[in-house]
Amino acid sequence: MKRSIQAHFLSLIIAAVAIVGLAWSQAPNASAPNAQVIEVTAKRYEYDPPTIHVKQGTHVELRFTAVDHTHGFQISPVPAGADKGAQPGLIFATPQECWTLEKGKVTSVEFDAKTPGTYPFHCCHFCGFGHKRMKGELIVDP
Repeated sequence: MKRSIQAHFLSLIIAAVAIVGLAWSQAPNASAPNAQVIEVTAKRYEYDPPTIHVKQGTHVELRFTAVDHTHGFQISPVPAGADKGAQPGLIFATPQECWTLEKGKVTSVEFDAKTPGTYPFHCCHFCGFGHKRMKGELIVDP
């Protein structure tokens, strides 16, 4: 009886280690050799740069700095024009509906660019009369 409990416990430990290892291998990895860091400024109704190109298979860190007041960043994980239910082409380290970009603070958004395509983004925190114009696009090149 004691030996079967020990064997069962050992099996549970091995399964837990395997699950953690699999999850770690699927998570975005900023220290990957193909990592790319891009500085983005958010200011009065625009992102600079407004168009961002990255290579498929790259781990990307967007570092946003809002310079005038609080803004937001929202992007779909599937490319524009993708079928409903399509697999995500951007795999985020910490997925969010809307990242808040506070004035003077750096906000990092990290993801792996898995699928080529165009991923439009926009401000999701009302920032004034030109708020609806505050847009950009991330293009994942093959």
